[in-house]
Amino acid sequence: MAIDFVKLRNIKMLVLDVDGVMTDCKIWMDSNGDWKRFFCIRDGVGIKRLIEHGYKLAVITQSKTEEIRARIKVLGIQYFYEGATDKIPPFLDLQKQTGLKPEEMAYVGDDIYDIPLLQAVAFGATVPEAVDEVIEVSKYVTKRTGGNGAVREVCDLIFKHGAFSSSGRS
Repeated sequence: MAIDFVKLRNIKMLVLDVDGVMTDCKIWMDSNGDWKRFFCIRDGVGIKRLIEHGYKLAVITQSKTEEIRARIKVLGIQYFYEGATDKIPPFLDLQKQTGLKPEEMAYVGDDIYDIPLLQAVAFGATVPEAVDEVIEVSKYVTKRTGGNGAVREVCDLIFKHGAFSSSGRS
């Protein structure tokens, strides 16, 4: 799958799903019934690096948990939508709030609810363990899996070839 580096140069915002993208799509439940998700530290470094260089970051997730809210806060992600069973309304709100167009956005998702956003943005990426329908519509499939560096891989691509890089616009 060839990457369209020209489209990466226009990216100003990265939008992420959580389960299966920022995590390995597993939920660990203890004997009290409490759930735990695990996040990749390297993904966090990639996210923070993009933010430090002027990119906007957003998360749109169906999940609604304190642990996700805490992770978003620690990373400094500017836009956060939880409990989004339909991801189109938050995506439209993001455009309104930021003034950005879909062609200035990248999205990483892994399941059927992510397909509309993967098709709408300039650079739609997914993880290798995504459902087949998502892989078919994505412009890029990461080498690393969800929760194990996939987000960092996309962040590094955007950082290397994006709007604020030396190879992008000045």
